[in-house]
Amino acid sequence: MLFPNRQYTLLATGTISAAQSNQLSPVAYDLAGMIVLICQAGFLYGSGGTSVDAYVQTSFDGGTTWVDIMEFSFTTSAATRLHSVRVYTAVAANYTPTDGTLTANTIKDGLLGAALRAKWSSVGTYAGATSLTIAAVVKGLR
Repeated sequence: MLFPNRQYTLLATGTISAAQSNQLSPVAYDLAGMIVLICQAGFLYGSGGTSVDAYVQTSFDGGTTWVDIMEFSFTTSAATRLHSVRVYTAVAANYTPTDGTLTANTIKDGLLGAALRAKWSSVGTYAGATSLTIAAVVKGLR
């Protein structure tokens, strides 16, 4: 049975100020059967700061191990970015999962587990209502 698109707010961060490391969003569970995941990251820049890196991650084992599937990188200007990952893309055998180290502004196609979360870090001190949000749309079969 086809289920309709499901929308999630993976990350609804308040103001980013002091440098943060490995901040985690709540986990979205019960997503087995995802075929496509589309995420939109919005970075609202106020002032200061150096960089913000956000990772969308999936888990195949109920949240014990997390795997980067998208990376969004921002610096000192407002931006909105979109990434899409599909499950029907072949992944090379013996892929070693990354956790917060996927290359900037890239995706890892072919990997969609049953859970999602966002992980982010910032460098430098941001001010002026700097913020980051990540919204997701999940498409798939059940």
